[in-house]
Amino acid sequence: MMERKQHIDALGAVLLIAISANLGLNQALIKLVNAGMSPAFQAGLRSAFAVLPVAAYMAWRGKKIRFDDGSLLPGILCGFFFAAEFYLLFGALERTTVSRSAVLFYTMPVWVAVAAHFLIPGDTMTKRRALGLVLAMAGVAVAMLRPSAGGAAGNGISADVMLTGDLMALAAATGWAAIAILARTTKLSKSSPEMQLLYQLAISAPILIALAWSTGDMFRAMTPLLWGAFAYQVIGVVAVGFTVWFWVLSVYPASAMASYAFLTPLFGVGFGWLIFGEQLTASLVIALALVGAGIWLVNRR
Repeated sequence: MMERKQHIDALGAVLLIAISANLGLNQALIKLVNAGMSPAFQAGLRSAFAVLPVAAYMAWRGKKIRFDDGSLLPGILCGFFFAAEFYLLFGALERTTVSRSAVLFYTMPVWVAVAAHFLIPGDTMTKRRALGLVLAMAGVAVAMLRPSAGGAAGNGISADVMLTGDLMALAAATGWAAIAILARTTKLSKSSPEMQLLYQLAISAPILIALAWSTGDMFRAMTPLLWGAFAYQVIGVVAVGFTVWFWVLSVYPASAMASYAFLTPLFGVGFGWLIFGEQLTASLVIALALVGAGIWLVNRR
């Protein structure tokens, strides 16, 4: 195992920027593939297909799939939170824009900081974190302002539907935060990053697929392009991207990674504009700046 480092070196910087870009692109890909699969089915199928490459990688690295280290119950619970998180996020991206979803979903560190204040000894809400929380909340409020008729129509989404999507993206962020807290406060912390991911994928896949099957909304109009975007999600985002992210967390100090935390919503907004032609309104730019500053302050040690 690689020795833990005290600062972000060149490798760490490159990986963090690449991860941020990958996660920002992911939201645009989800919205694309929603045209060919229902959101719940896409999320479940993605988890199901990603189990195999993650398990194969563990076998290649000689890492055992273990359930006897006390991680089974918290691992199962993480899987349920993972299913809820992506049910909400994938559904949100059918109702709102990539740009708005990216700003709201990546408020996750703020919710982690709030929960950690109550659940993790020594991880208190300092004045700087409180300021970050206020800025992030102000950004959320600005992001969720009712869009103008022209702005909503320009994206082909009504204002009421967009608001529903915004709320779903925000709720998904809290689900992601719950996973992070569980990984820090339970015996799941003893599991390898790959094992943590495997729990989440294996538990969430049948739940999400069953939800899609129960509604009768599974495949819509898949094309080779959409299958390619879906394949990239499975391999590039989940199997490789998430594993690399867990590895970075295990090697580099979280406090030093704070300076990169605002990049993911920035990339999300950029890909929303590039791929879907989403409008970069003044309120969205202000919201992005407030949320980004809040995330940086909450994470910064």
